[in-house]
Amino acid sequence: MGNGDTGLNAVIGAVVTVVTTFIPFSPVLGGAVAGYLQQEDSSTALKVGALSGAIAAIPLLFVIALLGSVLPFLPALFDGPGAFAGIFVVFAIFAILASVVYTVGLSAIGGYLGWYLESETDL
Repeated sequence: MGNGDTGLNAVIGAVVTVVTTFIPFSPVLGGAVAGYLQQEDSSTALKVGALSGAIAAIPLLFVIALLGSVLPFLPALFDGPGAFAGIFVVFAIFAILASVVYTVGLSAIGGYLGWYLESETDL
């Protein structure tokens, strides 16, 4: 844990994000922890925050892979409503991708805020 250990700081931030998932804007908190621990410049803090969000979003990517593998077979399983089920799965994939962008983006913002707290204040 410390200055310049980007991978470890990103994993710690991802763990904080996952543990505090019940709190709104938990990616900001996880990214802030990662950016605070990084203790370098603001661009590195943004990167470690975004990396923290990407690591925290890995379970969402598994859901996308699962839905993407089921999508081609849905019309064959359901004669009438198969097209509706396929549209639902496509919508679900887009919703999950939006969640990934939300998580990574807010974690990057949190990384910057963590860097700011570490470098510009007495905390």
